[in-house]
Order: sequence, then structure tokens, then C-alpha cells
Amino acid sequence: MSSSKVQRTYGSRNQNLKHRTPHSSSTSALTSSPPSTPPPSRSSKRGFAETLSTEEKKTKAPLFSPYKKTKHVGTSTTLKSKSKPPPKSTKKSDQKTLTQLHFNIDRSVLRKCPLCDLSYIKGALDDEALHKAHCLRVQQELEWGREEEKDRMRGTENIVVDVKSCIKLRGMKGKGRIICLPADPGGKLGTKLSALYKVVNTTLSSPELSHNVLQSSKAYLFLVPHDTQKNREKIVGCVIAQRISSAMAVIKKCDALSTDTSSALVLVDSDTGLFCSPELLPTTMGIPRLFVSHSHRRLGIARALLDAAAATFIHGCPLTPDSGQIAFSQPTGMGQKVMENWGRGHIRVYEED
Repeated sequence: MSSSKVQRTYGSRNQNLKHRTPHSSSTSALTSSPPSTPPPSRSSKRGFAETLSTEEKKTKAPLFSPYKKTKHVGTSTTLKSKSKPPPKSTKKSDQKTLTQLHFNIDRSVLRKCPLCDLSYIKGALDDEALHKAHCLRVQQELEWGREEEKDRMRGTENIVVDVKSCIKLRGMKGKGRIICLPADPGGKLGTKLSALYKVVNTTLSSPELSHNVLQSSKAYLFLVPHDTQKNREKIVGCVIAQRISSAMAVIKKCDALSTDTSSALVLVDSDTGLFCSPELLPTTMGIPRLFVSHSHRRLGIARALLDAAAATFIHGCPLTPDSGQIAFSQPTGMGQKVMENWGRGHIRVYEED
């Protein structure tokens, strides 16, 4: 069996192409045809790990959307801040102290200060603050000195009148004096009287007097020598006298309790049982405020002030307690006692404007 020799034609063809000289026709044909595009360059192979990470980036969706992610970042910050335990405070003052107020029903919550004689509710913050400020003003006492004496001259007129001097008081070595001035003088005297009115109104639990009332009123002050300063004095008593037109007569208790007249009477004070007749009688002078400091009571100061006011309030027309021309404005318990003792049953009651 004869074997035929296999010729590798691709090898000989390539060799013939290398040694063959191209013809002009073939050259022109190649030149007129568009140039062949170079084959795309293939990138070098990447590793398996790099390929896997790239595929994961393409296929794996983000865990949070941009909006939720932003919101989550803020929440995580808040959670981090909340996760931290708050610093422990070692100060006992940070803890709120609870105060038991009114539990004992056997004792009244109403207190009366022995220094300033002011009644207040113990445990009520507003009442205790008011009492503290008032008690401090009373203990410091209002003084009268050179500054007030210099301000008494208004042009050529002396608005401060010395009503009575060398008044001897029971149980006191020094002697006092009474002065009179307008109830609303302005200037330094007005500032001094305004401070005095605050003490008086707080002590008596009375409202402030209106500007119109002060314009038609006079202030009578009782001054005593200062304990340590020779050139200064202390204001220990005050009476405000006002011009009025009418007032009501006070009815005695025995007459007020009778069934025939009790229905027609006017009840002024239920605590003291003060009744008045509804008929208005012509009256000249009213006393809206009467005050004596707690440390100078029962020395005759209130009586001396009332006598001075009745004698000098109307120039050239002195008044007497039993004349029926003097009235008090809704007196307190102690004021009613002074009214009854000084007026001897002839003092009337009027209503403030």
C-alpha cells in the first residue's frame, strides 16, 4: 500500500505571497478600498476577586435611598447622643424639695408678725414675699432729715407747717412733734410720702388713694427723735385728712340688733358688727388713713394726730370730735376702737371715692 505525501498548502501559500511582487492593478485596488479598521485592543485579564467585586457593585442595590440615608444619619446621631448616660449630678440643690403647706387643720394658716403687725398666710409664696419686704421697710423706719427740710420751701411758700411741738409721750424720754403738708407735694417730699403710703396701705390692707383724693387732702406726720442720729427724726404716725361732703351715722349695737331697724341698716364690717344708717348727712372732714407704727402704739400718738387734724384742717374753723363733722372710711378693728374712744359716739363713716 502506497502512502501519498500530504502537502501543507497554507505554508507554501504564505511563502509564495512573501516572494510575490504585487501588480499595479492589485495595488490600485487596495488603495481605492477603504482602510481596514484595526482590531479592537483587548484589555488584559482581571483577577477573579476584582471581577467579583465589580459584579457585586453592578447587581447589589444600595441599602438605603439618599433621602432615607440622610434621615438615618441624623437619627443615628441622636441615638448616639441618647445612648450616652447623662452626667450624674452630685448637688442636692438640683433635686426639687417638696414642701407640705396646709395639712394641720387644728391650727390656722394665718400668721401675724409681731414686728410689723402684718397678717399673712404661711406657705403662700406671694404672701410671704410681701411680708418680708414690708417687715424690712417697717424695721428700717422712714426718716425725716435735712433733705426733707430743704425741700419744704416752694418758691416763697413754706408748704410744711409745724402744727405742734414738744409733745411728751407716755414711756418715752424724747418729745415728738406734728407737722402738716399737702398729701401730694411732689419732689423729695413726694417720694418720701409715697414710700410711707406703701407701708400704711400694706399694714391696713387698703388700696392706694387716687390722685384726686390726694390732691384734696393733707398729711399729718408724727415725728420723734432718732435713736442714734441727732439731726434726724423718725416718722412713727400718719393721718390723712380729706375734704368730703357727706357721711353716714354709726348705729349702736343694741339698736342694730333690733328686728325693726336691722333690715334698713348698712353693714360696714361683719367682723366687728359695724352698722350705719343709710341716710347721708353733711360732713366736712374725712379720715381715709390712720397709721401708727407697731413699736409706738398705745402712746397717745393717734389721738394727738386726730386732734391736730381736727383743729387745723379747715383754716379758721376748728372741728371737735363730738361735732358730727368728722368721718372715717370703713375703719379696721383697731381703727374702730380709736374712732369710738376719740369720737365719743359721734364719728360717722363714709365711702371712699
